[in-house]
Amino acid sequence: MPEPVQDIWDTGRAYERYVGRWSRRVARGFLEWLGAPVGLVWADVGCGTGALSNTILSLAQPDTVYAIDRSKAFLAGAHHTIADERMRCMQADATALPLASAACDVSVSGLVLNFVPDPGAMVREMVRVTRPQGTVAVYVWDYASGMQMLRHFWDVVIEVAPRDHGYDEGVRFPLCQPEPLTMLFRAAGLHALAVRAIEITTYFRNFEEYWEPFLGKQGPAPSYLATLDAERRERIRALLHARLVRTADGSITLPARAWAVQGTV
Repeated sequence: MPEPVQDIWDTGRAYERYVGRWSRRVARGFLEWLGAPVGLVWADVGCGTGALSNTILSLAQPDTVYAIDRSKAFLAGAHHTIADERMRCMQADATALPLASAACDVSVSGLVLNFVPDPGAMVREMVRVTRPQGTVAVYVWDYASGMQMLRHFWDVVIEVAPRDHGYDEGVRFPLCQPEPLTMLFRAAGLHALAVRAIEITTYFRNFEEYWEPFLGKQGPAPSYLATLDAERRERIRALLHARLVRTADGSITLPARAWAVQGTV
């Protein structure tokens, strides 16, 4: 296996075109499942471009949302696009949150947990900043099978470059399944645990709209693709173009599944 590829997360617009727009759709189902009452204080850990924070502001009628991310560029993008005085942007690591203990009623995170070097430390920090009887919850893509936009990509990569199978997010992130998520939350001392799948449909007007975000160098798959020579990138593109099923108008529709887990402090 070649040298590890560093996942890049520093350009909000490219991230939005890649998976940010789909995260927003999952966020709605996630909040409906949580069913939290209005007027609460929320922490959005690893807020990125603000997909989940914005949905909380729109649907949950919060008192405050602490939007926390280590990326200055992502925070700047979130602050620019979300004009709401209830949101407070804070730059910090997910394992060292700049909040007092029991400062929040609900601590949540979307599509971040598997990218943190120590997921257990992140969940423990979320527990620390959440009041007793408060809620901690996260959602992550099902990279192994349910997130078809990425599953097709990695299946083709493995065919073109079998020795690179270790870069496959389904292999890299075994945490993104119900049992490991439940075990992680239980180890952090949470109780009344619940897990559910949140399923959406990803729609692309044509193949180019599917493929071009992979060239944006944001996240594992695009970061990996950027390390390849032009010939190998073209082989991957050509195989995907041949295999993805399109309707008569050229559009592509793919299912996407995220796993969500919640627990009570």
